[in-house]
Amino acid sequence: MKISMICYSLTGQSTGLRLKEGLQQLGHSVQLWEKSKYLPDSIKESCSQWTSNRFLDSKAVIFIGACGIAVRSIAPLVASKKTDPAVLVVDECGKFVISLLSGHLGGANELAETAAKILDATPVVTTATDLHQCFAVDVFAKKNNCSIFNMKAAKEVSAALLAGENVGFYSDQPWEGSLPDGLVYCKDRQEAKDKGLSLGISVTVHKDRTPFDETVFIVPKAVTLGMGCRKGKEPEAVLAAAKQILDKAGIFREGLKTLASIDIKKEEPGLVALAGQWNIPFLVYTSGELQGVQGDFTPSAFVKSQVGVDNVCERSALLASGKEGVLIEKKQAAGGVTAALAAGNWRIHFE
Repeated sequence: MKISMICYSLTGQSTGLRLKEGLQQLGHSVQLWEKSKYLPDSIKESCSQWTSNRFLDSKAVIFIGACGIAVRSIAPLVASKKTDPAVLVVDECGKFVISLLSGHLGGANELAETAAKILDATPVVTTATDLHQCFAVDVFAKKNNCSIFNMKAAKEVSAALLAGENVGFYSDQPWEGSLPDGLVYCKDRQEAKDKGLSLGISVTVHKDRTPFDETVFIVPKAVTLGMGCRKGKEPEAVLAAAKQILDKAGIFREGLKTLASIDIKKEEPGLVALAGQWNIPFLVYTSGELQGVQGDFTPSAFVKSQVGVDNVCERSALLASGKEGVLIEKKQAAGGVTAALAAGNWRIHFE
């Protein structure tokens, strides 16, 4: 994690150096800035400008000084718990470490605990679910590397669990570990209705898996997108084809794990651009590897004459999804681009 820290005094600098060393030993990338006329390397920019820059380039920001400085500096920048970096405040003597912003999704609560151990300080965490050791849906999503949708309902889930009420739970796949207290499994909407559960969590890549009247979607990265295209196909056409097949299948884009194709397409501009824009790995396979994939595919004599295998998109999607993968959307062709979707075997984990 890239962590930026700022201090305002000689004492704060000493605390910052101790914390920097400890965090670096844990594998974090840490930089410490000074802002004081008594420190020789003091930055010239204002605290607000420094903070604005760090919100753009850091995963965590740590203020070593008074809470008021931190609050005034971050106030104009706070946007969403989904995007804001973790923000911590450490008093200059290193006695307390306060999780100030993005406690769950940003990781501030966990980082505060870590920093407190390094400094032998007291962590200050005010998140209700942490204080009551209650299941937190946003922490669950983060630890399972999943995206989360409907934050309004997520807050309602936390409120219900804190009030001692049950909340529904659905998942496309089995899970590892035991369901936390308060979560009740429901296989579909009828069972949820029978159990009187109108609020719940749905772990799925499918947009229509809504067993509850108010549903929090937890979306795992479980789907592979196989694609083929004519040489030099413009990136806009490739992007449009990818969006089209996801819409047709009703799959969250955030559920994509990889993009896959044949090796002769490894530098195809449209495919490379798509992988970069959507921030997913781009895997390629030889014609021999693709030909060896077992399954019921949509053959094309023309494609085989060109690349040595009768189908690229379906075979590459299935191969990239793993041994237990299955096709969930067969070949779709439009304007010189082909696409298919496959889903692999995945598991979520409860601690």
